[in-house]
Amino acid sequence: MLDETAQALHGTEPLTLDGDLAAQMVEALDGYVSRATADSIEERAGLWNRDYSSHTAYTESVEPNRARLRKRIGCLDPRLPIEELTYNITTKTATRIHEPDFSETTVAFFREADNYIIYRVRWQVFDEMEGEGLLLEPKSNFSIPAQIVALPDADWTPERIAGVIDDPPLGVPPITEEPTRFWEAKYGLSYFAARLANAGCRVVVPFLINRDDTYSGNPTLGTMTNQPHREFIYRMAFELGRHIIGYEVQKVLSLVDWMSGLEKAPIGVMGYGEGGLIALYSAAVDTRIQAAAVSGYFQSRQEVWREPIYRNVWGLLHEFGDAEIASLIAPRPLIIEASRGPEVAGPPQVREGRGGAAPGQLVSPPIDSVTAEFDRTKDFYQQLGAEDALHLVSPDDGLPGDPKTLTALLTGLGAEDPEIGRYLLRSIPLSRDNFDYDARQQRQFMQLVNLSQRFLREAATRRQQFFWEKTDTSSLARWEETCTDAKAYFWDEVIGKCPPPDVPTHPRTRLLYDEPLWKGYEVVLDVWQDVFAYGILLLPNDLQPGEQRPVVVCQHGLEGRPQDTADPRIESVYHSYAAQLADRGFVVYAPQNPYIGQDAFRVIQRKANPVKWSLFSLIVRQHERTLEWLAEQSFVDADRIGFYGLSYGGKTAMRVPALLERYACSICSADFNEWIVKNATYHSRYSYMFGGEYEMPEFDLGNTFNYGEMAGLIAPRPFMVERGHDDGMAPDEWVAHEFAVVRRLYVQLGIADRTEIEFFDGGHQINSDKTFRFLHRHLNWPEPQ
Repeated sequence: MLDETAQALHGTEPLTLDGDLAAQMVEALDGYVSRATADSIEERAGLWNRDYSSHTAYTESVEPNRARLRKRIGCLDPRLPIEELTYNITTKTATRIHEPDFSETTVAFFREADNYIIYRVRWQVFDEMEGEGLLLEPKSNFSIPAQIVALPDADWTPERIAGVIDDPPLGVPPITEEPTRFWEAKYGLSYFAARLANAGCRVVVPFLINRDDTYSGNPTLGTMTNQPHREFIYRMAFELGRHIIGYEVQKVLSLVDWMSGLEKAPIGVMGYGEGGLIALYSAAVDTRIQAAAVSGYFQSRQEVWREPIYRNVWGLLHEFGDAEIASLIAPRPLIIEASRGPEVAGPPQVREGRGGAAPGQLVSPPIDSVTAEFDRTKDFYQQLGAEDALHLVSPDDGLPGDPKTLTALLTGLGAEDPEIGRYLLRSIPLSRDNFDYDARQQRQFMQLVNLSQRFLREAATRRQQFFWEKTDTSSLARWEETCTDAKAYFWDEVIGKCPPPDVPTHPRTRLLYDEPLWKGYEVVLDVWQDVFAYGILLLPNDLQPGEQRPVVVCQHGLEGRPQDTADPRIESVYHSYAAQLADRGFVVYAPQNPYIGQDAFRVIQRKANPVKWSLFSLIVRQHERTLEWLAEQSFVDADRIGFYGLSYGGKTAMRVPALLERYACSICSADFNEWIVKNATYHSRYSYMFGGEYEMPEFDLGNTFNYGEMAGLIAPRPFMVERGHDDGMAPDEWVAHEFAVVRRLYVQLGIADRTEIEFFDGGHQINSDKTFRFLHRHLNWPEPQ
């Protein structure tokens, strides 16, 4: 069957590629995802069913897209009812906002202008989360023209856009005279909230979580990081189907709830930088917002992967660019202000005891990018006959809050001849109120931590409702039948389903090892155009013509290579287990998975998430192509192909066999644990929250599939866990807790003999004692005597 002198396997072409094949494979996958990103603009049109016959029909026709955007940003939870805002006051009794008595003895108002008074306020959003900020309340008893939620950039305080600089930027002197646009340009300020209030509007300015890293970590554990506050919240929230974006949109919508209960003045939003993002999304998901202005943010999002990771939204570019999000606002008025945006070179500096942040930069939106995205938006408005409701403003001085922008916003809200002009903050005998800005930042940050931890505690119940209550253990057939929808959801919505291989396999091989009991061949298989899968095939020397043997696929971990598992001369935590299995007579295949090259593979993950893919989207298809090729080989029994992976290969053991039925069994080594807690908890050193694995969170996994549920998708096929007591991946208790879910399922299905766990005295490594016996038993291959 095999020519012992051959340098290539029969039926394959000689492999002639040189260099680092793993690095070349990763580079090709990066190119593939980049092409998918470029193609997403045209392809996302198929997810919309716009009806332009009337404004009402249009709004109804895009409602499914609006609902999906809400889910993508985690803006789903019911808010607490809000009847009033609460003052931050000096007396013990809170006073209603519309109390006619504005005397200082009752309420410690912050500042007073000729036409309005500024208060520090807060409002309840969820049990764990309040909004905080400033209320600029008109003094006039006449009806107000509009109510505005004005949003600063994340690194600007509410006070900064309200014209009250108690925390002046470095070098900015105290305001002692009437501020002008020149003053703002000189010091890089913008008082657009104050100008809107001076025009008679009620304005609330929420506080946004900033990009510092002061509180990013758990000081009681000694696990501080250099992650921006926004990234730290993003990581835990993303795993639980929530998002820092969604949390802050909810704060805005809570204000919309409150404003809707007041006089019938129309409601608008305006934001700059990160506030522009929140304003855009808020108006897109809630039609009660009647007009929006977005400054220093709007542009093409095709390279969102370059931006800070807290802007990563699962499936964003699959369905939405900024223009498509704006189309959810249409036909309501929308003003895009092409001001200078925030410039952020990267996360806070790595320093002693502080690291782990994801790379990412913010640059001011290039005008050609803004214009191109605006032109795409204009098409939606024109088809609705609402082109007059869409405006592009380019401030001469580059600052947000140009009078033309504010005028267009108020006109869009129905104000007649709005007068913006300058504003005057009247000097009054108030000493500095000694407000603790840092305490507010910490308070707001920890509220989002605590809210996310509540969602973590609720995740097991949500998984029960999502998965276990919809499955049937009365028989193996019923189990598999009732898992069908869950398996499809896991692939489509969690892992992400990229296109199947679409080119001929074109196998190329070359001899790499010639051992006493087996030979090893490098294998390259084409998957997509210019993209290949790579691995090493080990073939026992005693294979007889026409004989078919079981295969074990041996998967390396993070930064590993198939040689680590297959080369008997390499000493490592793998203990050359692929070679050991070949010595036992198994056919063995060791694939190269793409989690290698430091940030090279993490960049792929960053690029993939917006198009609704993940790194495992690509890995699944590579394994699918590999399994197809293996099944075609004359020496392979296609019904007896098992999987055995260590560490990141153990992650693969949970995800790939759950989706690819051709794997007859699976062994997860040095990875199985309470995976959702591992990713999202604030209270353990084992958590990925405090490390550099910024690609680990998988959107909404916590509410859908822990490792117990993934094992349920593998069932009724045999499944095993290998666990060293000293493995730093997780404590034994987490592993045992989650395996109890698996054990119970297999007992209920009457197949308790198909699952087991081995605890051994060791660390993060292959032990191979009971796992080898497991493979011999379930792949029906005799153990050596």
